[in-house]
Amino acid sequence: MLVDDDVLIDAGTGIGDLSLAELQPIRHVFLTHAHLDHIAGLPMLVDTVFDEGFDTPVTVYARDETLRAIKDHLFNDVIWPDFARLPSPEQPMLRYQVCSPGDTVAIGNRDFYAVDVMHSVPSLGFTVQNSGGVFAVSGDTKTNETLWPVLNACNDLKVLVIEVSFPDEMEQLATDAGHYCPRTLTRDLKRLQHEPEIWLTGMKPGEEARILKQVVAAAPEKNIQMLSRGTVLTI
Repeated sequence: MLVDDDVLIDAGTGIGDLSLAELQPIRHVFLTHAHLDHIAGLPMLVDTVFDEGFDTPVTVYARDETLRAIKDHLFNDVIWPDFARLPSPEQPMLRYQVCSPGDTVAIGNRDFYAVDVMHSVPSLGFTVQNSGGVFAVSGDTKTNETLWPVLNACNDLKVLVIEVSFPDEMEQLATDAGHYCPRTLTRDLKRLQHEPEIWLTGMKPGEEARILKQVVAAAPEKNIQMLSRGTVLTI
């Protein structure tokens, strides 16, 4: 998700939808976790905006476990150049900042708050607040006890982007893999004390229509839509 024109939440293949002009201003990337579909575009992003005369580096914010994974397995001079040492170790194009559950990072007039969520690897969700309200991104998660109290504490929650990866017929696989299915998601949505727009993401390719139908049928009172390429959310 591109926030305004300078911040990404995750950096999967979706950044390929952005033009070179849209990529250039991006200087902050918040990663939910280290799985490939959430980091695959990061090397290309850094390479694209790299300029030996740059003014502002790209800063990646994530849990310590996530940062270790991308340092060891991605920007390691084997899979991709180590831009944390280019053009020089003293002034690199890529910087890392540990962002742990409970941390808030202020960028301009926006506060990014990190939330612990339950996935198969250490993961984060984020709430983003400005003067217009709050939107939240769950990242990949399954039923958990940490996300919902944070959302309920957001008195001006306008938008929730939440994953639901598998249809109900694959509930056990979803749970084992650390994901929601419609049944488990809508069970947790009953814990939400606000009525934001709810946008579904992370669906298994080819199963989008079935998953959306199951979620809407299980929670007809909620404002539920499917996130798709080019969707613009305004807070």
